Amino acid sequence: MRILIAPDKFKGSLTAAEAASAMAEGALRVYPDAVVTQFPIADGGEGTLEAAVAAGYEERINAVVGPILKPVGAAWAIRQNAFGGATAVIETAQASGLAHMEPTPENALRAHSYGCGQLIAAALDAGATEIVLGVGGSAMSDGGSGALRALGLKPLDAAGNVVPLGGGSLADVVSLDVSGLDPRLTAVRFRIAVDVRNPLYGSDGAAHVFGPQKGADEDAVELLDAGLRNWASLLREAGGHDVNVPGAGAAGGFPASFLAFAQATLEGGFALVAGLTGLPEQLAGSDLVITGEGSMDSQSLTGKAPIALADSAQGHGIPVIVVAGRILVTPEELAGHGVVAAAQLLDVAQRRDGVPDVADAVANAAKYLAWATSQVLEGV
Repeated sequence: MRILIAPDKFKGSLTAAEAASAMAEGALRVYPDAVVTQFPIADGGEGTLEAAVAAGYEERINAVVGPILKPVGAAWAIRQNAFGGATAVIETAQASGLAHMEPTPENALRAHSYGCGQLIAAALDAGATEIVLGVGGSAMSDGGSGALRALGLKPLDAAGNVVPLGGGSLADVVSLDVSGLDPRLTAVRFRIAVDVRNPLYGSDGAAHVFGPQKGADEDAVELLDAGLRNWASLLREAGGHDVNVPGAGAAGGFPASFLAFAQATLEGGFALVAGLTGLPEQLAGSDLVITGEGSMDSQSLTGKAPIALADSAQGHGIPVIVVAGRILVTPEELAGHGVVAAAQLLDVAQRRDGVPDVADAVANAAKYLAWATSQVLEGV
């Protein structure tokens, strides 16, 4: 039997690679002679870099400017491709993630993507001809302006001065000096992993929908939205493209700047990462798939990595088993995606009175994940 073990991360407890290792341990208890392949997956957000490195990309680390000017060490990855060039993988969260910033109204206005631009410059210096951008977990709402500034763009106010970094300053920009913009941007293909459909600005835009998660209060949201609206106008004038399109509101509007000044496309996260890492080839040779994530809920059913993988496996006639931290969808809903059995860690980590012990499940996730995997396999 050939078993493909391909989980997403168990956020707050296990990386995808750690989850895969625990699942493999459990599977081999039941099928000791099976050929087990561990293959971490992601849907274009946090965990994309880990999946790329697990698939053979070379990890590198650069010191960059964090989202509120404090330096951070940010990882990215690169690999030579079959066409004589190189593909780089960058997560915006590595350089400009919310984990690097306290979410307050002040910081929501100050946060920027300059460090992401520094990573892009590093990838260009390393010879990248294709750059894949995963845009989950970001701190900023700056429309990608900070990243472009790291690449030579100068946003100017009415007095001809460069405005401060951050989305809170975008409303003051009246013109863009593109004379110093890195010319390599137009020669590189940017593939941006985006699963949301939010536009850059407006009631469904980056500031209104995602700004509060980054600390923005009502006043900050309005200022950020006005800035992104102004930024869209300037980008349209400078680049000749309408950037207020579905998906441009991801990561605080980060894709917008690259839609304006680079050869950039917005792509579904799971399909992009799957193709990047060679998941379809792994799937084609498998007899059983085991996948999972920290919380399997209604959002999972809208295309998150484990369910997207299950759909792909179902198309190949391969049965799927799900093991998750908790499962908040019905067996019937899972069955519709080809899932033949499922288990949750909360059924294992229980107090003496039978109440699920969430803290225990998180603290000992690897142990419980191995046990739950073996138990569900024995019951199939």
